[in-house]
Amino acid sequence: MKIAVLYTEEFLHHETPAGWPECPERLEVIMRELEKSGFLKTASCDLIEPRQAMLDELTMLHDRGYVKWIKEVCESGGGAVGLEAWASPGTFEAAAYAAGASIMATDLVIEGRYDACLALVRPPGHHAGRQHAKGYCIFNNVALAAQHLVEQHGLRVAILDVDAHHGDGTQDFFYGTDEVLYVSLHQDPRLFPGRGFEDEVGSGPGEGYNVNIPLPFFTADDIYLRALESVAVPIVEQYGPDVILVSLGLDHHYADPVGRLALSMLGHIRAFYTIVELARRACGGRLVAVLEGGYSLTRIGKMSAADLAVLLGRRYGLPDEPTETPPRTRAKAEAVLRKVRRIQSKYWGL
Repeated sequence: MKIAVLYTEEFLHHETPAGWPECPERLEVIMRELEKSGFLKTASCDLIEPRQAMLDELTMLHDRGYVKWIKEVCESGGGAVGLEAWASPGTFEAAAYAAGASIMATDLVIEGRYDACLALVRPPGHHAGRQHAKGYCIFNNVALAAQHLVEQHGLRVAILDVDAHHGDGTQDFFYGTDEVLYVSLHQDPRLFPGRGFEDEVGSGPGEGYNVNIPLPFFTADDIYLRALESVAVPIVEQYGPDVILVSLGLDHHYADPVGRLALSMLGHIRAFYTIVELARRACGGRLVAVLEGGYSLTRIGKMSAADLAVLLGRRYGLPDEPTETPPRTRAKAEAVLRKVRRIQSKYWGL
């Protein structure tokens, strides 16, 4: 396997208010751990400097006026740009690099230069909509990468979103099309973002191509992996994508200060391994994972290094123990899974 990691220090120039979980230190911690692991120095892994997304790429999905407004806010010193979304003087450039890294990663895989890519970007993207920033997100990196694959390469794309929060922005972009399958495993969305319920299945040509698995707070390794393996995996396999994009949230760990799921690092890495194996079966291993959330500075470095190890076919020790869902939460989660299967069985063999 030949793997590319896309990263630039430009991402650190997106500054956020003091105390915000989404901060430059996230990527600093991750890159230190990757360097410590030694994986970046192996012959099978390249560290690549990404490019910025161009205006016509950002406006594949985002309104031109919105893109212009974000740039103007940054040039004037920054400030609040949406619900839990902030721009600093360096944000526009960082966000353009985040989108560009995601698009570039898909090209590297589709052109056969790399088997898979890991894009370590910020700001994250999956809450960003056509005309709005939200939830730390400015431009929707994964959605733009998916649209690029559809428009420029004519490919079928599956997006698997494992962030603790539902990617409402991504869902909205592809809700009416069958060219992109969106599957999300996330915590109860009533707290945030208010979207991502079981009966949101898509509309028109997109009906059946939007799959939400909203799990109760404190769902742990056992139920999460069951949801992934019994619902998400078979649906993606039946869809038959040409490439899989992963909205790689790390905030489902039990120690995350923002997420409310209860996965261990071992649970996370088993989930990622399952997705990598899914890509090998479904689309020849063509996979691009793009960082979304993940705010525990003591965990996200090790989780990212372990993810890279999976892509490289290696092992990386994680000082953690598996977690088990409490009985009351398990009962709620099993009811959710029954509902999801009942709804989605209209479209897929489950």
